[in-house]
Amino acid sequence: MGSTVHPIVVIGAGVSGLTSALCLAEEGWPVRVWTAALPLQTTSVVAGAVWRPRALEPVDKTLAWGLESLREFRELARDPTSGVRMAPALSVYDPTDDLPESRGDELIPDLRPATISELPSGFGAGAHATLPMIDMPRYLDYLTRRLTASGCDIEIQPVRSLAQAVEVAPIVVNCAGLGARELVGDKTIQPAFGQHIVLANPGLTQLFVELTSRPAWTCYFPHPSRVVCGGISIPGRWDTTAIPEVSERILRDCYRIEPRLAQATVIETITGLRPDRPSVRVEREDIGSARCIHNYGHGGDGVTLSWGCAREVVRLVSADS
Repeated sequence: MGSTVHPIVVIGAGVSGLTSALCLAEEGWPVRVWTAALPLQTTSVVAGAVWRPRALEPVDKTLAWGLESLREFRELARDPTSGVRMAPALSVYDPTDDLPESRGDELIPDLRPATISELPSGFGAGAHATLPMIDMPRYLDYLTRRLTASGCDIEIQPVRSLAQAVEVAPIVVNCAGLGARELVGDKTIQPAFGQHIVLANPGLTQLFVELTSRPAWTCYFPHPSRVVCGGISIPGRWDTTAIPEVSERILRDCYRIEPRLAQATVIETITGLRPDRPSVRVEREDIGSARCIHNYGHGGDGVTLSWGCAREVVRLVSADS
């Protein structure tokens, strides 16, 4: 960092905004977070969530960002207050399905094939691993506490234009997620509707995820007191109203894979809109004499990319400072 320390406004308090603000604040930058919704009201809280890399565009960068996040999550798993733990995972897939996800498999440290006897019926292939699993309400609270300790405030301040932010700070970090569509006029970003069913945890520890190119799949993520079951992605759907047929399908499929879930109490149905984009955008844009660092368009991979993208934001902010 140079001799001049400029104030920074970070727009958005989801996982990307909080992590970017935290990385900047812990590097000594004076940071304010402006947001229309508090962390526990953002789309991030609805995530499953598990770290698992996928080959998103730009592939070389997203895989590197994912690896950087893995290192951080493995450290965070040592802290019982973080909401992060290293969990046994079983992923299943159809070996005839051309999965772009497989291009990130080399980053998974202990990925190993599952035997046929270890697979649920109907699945032809699978793999075991130990992956960071993130209990999002607890994790977002952890990030918020750590951010507060670093001297950064989260302010309810909806932002309607970048000009509004650059009036206050010469450096703005845009982590608006789906809100970037209107904030910066990026029509390439679209909603992808997601829906999860949350059940009381009947004693599960291993997470399960079906890897598929289809828009519906089966997954469940067991946290200490709850299990988040999914999943679905409906591109272009802005309505966040839960779809009963989707809930029925999720529960039916999860019960079939793990019968103990059939005895568990249903706690709630949660929905959200993933910020889907053809490529993740982390780059600098000059706005007059001010600078904007964009960090959005992560789709369903915001958690997996969060620390890597946040460190990239710090590098871009520091480049000319």
